Amino acid sequence: MRHNGLRTAVLLGALSALIILVGWWLGGGAGIQIAVLVALVSNAVAYFFSDKIALSSMRAQPVGPGEWPALHRMVSELSAQAGQPMPRLYVAPTMQPNAFATGRDPRHAAVCVTYGISRLLDERELRAVIGHELSHVYNRDILISSVAGALATMITYLAYMVGFFGGGGSDDDGPGVLGALLMMLLGPVAAALIQMAISRAREYQADESGARLTGDPLGLASALRKIDAGTRQLPLPENGRLSSTSHLMIANPFRGGGLGRLFSTHPPIADRIARLQELAAHPR
Repeated sequence: MRHNGLRTAVLLGALSALIILVGWWLGGGAGIQIAVLVALVSNAVAYFFSDKIALSSMRAQPVGPGEWPALHRMVSELSAQAGQPMPRLYVAPTMQPNAFATGRDPRHAAVCVTYGISRLLDERELRAVIGHELSHVYNRDILISSVAGALATMITYLAYMVGFFGGGGSDDDGPGVLGALLMMLLGPVAAALIQMAISRAREYQADESGARLTGDPLGLASALRKIDAGTRQLPLPENGRLSSTSHLMIANPFRGGGLGRLFSTHPPIADRIARLQELAAHPR
């Protein structure tokens, strides 16, 4: 877990370094201030309203203890075990097996499971999935992803400003036409790749900390195997409404073949299962 935390810090530092580089090329001034302000405002809105955005995108509905007592019991037990407040629970009306957690902190957390996952997994596997999702909240992953998103957005804005307006106050100081064009093309790509790496690191960490919370890494490994098969059979449509939520889900909800799988925000399921099996064989 410490390794994943260090990796996330390094990647966030790399995003910050990219901002400094682009800002240096651009030469400072009002353009940078406007770009930073827009990025911070847009991502602050996403941070504070991330739960509403994510739940709405999946058309999730709240579920009470009388409607799904087994789910409420396992979430209540795991929350109490972690010493954290009980999150709100939702069910999304789709047959694809998936789940996600959202909320900027444990007091504003929500856990959503799909109807499909409730039909596919047994109670042990579903409990392991809930442990994974709760760990995302406890690890403050929504905050981290929001910070990463803010930094990546700043880089994108600044890179386009370099491309359109050039950099520096003179020809000698600026990046030149070729440099501006490269920055315009490669800056957002680099930011997206670093953001993707951060998301993958957080998934690995949630797998590990979730398995430790439930004490059942093999239960999560079994759940991931079933979920992977289910999402391949029933992929969700790739649209803007769902794309903004997909990185929160326990598995990539889209078809994700070819380059799509290579650049997915989720690490390969086979690698996650192998790590969980290693954790079960050699608990630390």
